[in-house]
Amino acid sequence: MRVPFSLIRTMTVGSGIAPDLLDPPAVETGGARGLRLFAVTAGGEFHPAPRTRRPTIGRRRQRSGGGAAAQRFARPGRRLKPRRDNLDAPPPLWLACFMRPPEMMRRPNGMNDLAYVEALRTRGPARDRHGFVWTFSHEHLLACVDPAMTRQVEMEKMTALGICSGPVYDYFANALLFANGETHSRRRGPLARAFAFPVIAAMRGEIRKVAEALIRPHLGREVDFLTDIAGVLPARIVANILGAADEDIPRFTALVHDAMQALSRLSSVAAEEARLGELTDFVDELLTARRADPGDDFLSAYVAAAETAGMDRMEARTQIVAVILAGSDTTRMALSSTMAQLMLHPAQWNDFRGDPEGMKTQVAAEGLRFDPVVGSLPRVASAAFELDGVGIEPGDILAPSVIGALRDPAVYDAPDRFDIHRIDHPRYHPVFGAGAHRCLGEALARAELEEALAALAALAPGAALNGPPPILRGLSGARSIDAMRMRL
Repeated sequence: MRVPFSLIRTMTVGSGIAPDLLDPPAVETGGARGLRLFAVTAGGEFHPAPRTRRPTIGRRRQRSGGGAAAQRFARPGRRLKPRRDNLDAPPPLWLACFMRPPEMMRRPNGMNDLAYVEALRTRGPARDRHGFVWTFSHEHLLACVDPAMTRQVEMEKMTALGICSGPVYDYFANALLFANGETHSRRRGPLARAFAFPVIAAMRGEIRKVAEALIRPHLGREVDFLTDIAGVLPARIVANILGAADEDIPRFTALVHDAMQALSRLSSVAAEEARLGELTDFVDELLTARRADPGDDFLSAYVAAAETAGMDRMEARTQIVAVILAGSDTTRMALSSTMAQLMLHPAQWNDFRGDPEGMKTQVAAEGLRFDPVVGSLPRVASAAFELDGVGIEPGDILAPSVIGALRDPAVYDAPDRFDIHRIDHPRYHPVFGAGAHRCLGEALARAELEEALAALAALAPGAALNGPPPILRGLSGARSIDAMRMRL
């Protein structure tokens, strides 16, 4: 859209406020709906700049030199260099050139998540009723996870909800996911090597065997796919990595599911919190056994590395719980959703079952993109910046939408189409996050999803949905999924 302006002033801070008057052409912008500009008097008062004529379109924001506001609105050939004496003083005055995020459009009755996010994406950044600032493009997602501008959410959610004790609080207080800087590095380090891509690649044969062992007993029968296959596979793989006994796997699987429910709802219900506490105690028992009798296995190596890193017992067990939860429920949803889409697109299912080994990577990537299991990646602004004319202030809680980023037409051709032959996936899949907080278990999640899908294509070529396809729901954090029945 074109936004006409007659006055634009860049504000500098020094001895008083020295506005620099411009008479620019128009600005072409996709996200500046509702933008208000301000003239600044010598006394520091802000007055809306008058709007008169509709000038011609000028140059868009340059990539270097000058302040962000000045470069966005400067006329062609004229670079502004605002004084930078106290630009770090909160809030920077140039931020007045940008509107605060407008209120998010309410969801019409009956509109599903994907359609709603698409409607929001066309409107640009917006704030919800809690004050969180949402973005919906791939470019904005990358901007919102830039460590120079934002940080990971820590205990803000616990504070907002008034949660100050209990298993849920302990999880948030000690998990690497909700830490930054040195604390995050210290908690992540002992796990990083164990989940590196080369290590997981060596496990693919075992993962494939587990998947095939789960599938074979159900061939030719109707199955609750979510419970009997998609839910059991990641729990069994993680249980094997942790060295849990086979007889403990059913209990372990149930604990994982219930603990995820407690965290996704942030429930204060005693029974649900207790299940998270049980899972934590289960992990603590495994770690205690390895401390007493270390062996040549993952947990023994982790215990030694955690002690070297200076983690206490609570921190050490919470990181393992975090790995279990992050790698179990999301893989369960991703496998079910991807398999359902293949069933709804029989020509593509036919292509895949003709070459499971050759196509498993691209099939998994498209399943993760089309209807992602993660809705958004919450962050906190640590500096002032702007997104298409919307001003972001330090302390703003950001919610860059993964759903929106993965359906951005600036990145994907025909983004609303499920297409396993797609070749426009970015090098780093956005569903796994970015930067220092990119998903630690990405390699394991990919391996589980790819090997399970390939096993299903090879062993159950006649598979079909037996009922409606599952629906993923939720816009933030890990989403939820309903029932899925199949005949294998």
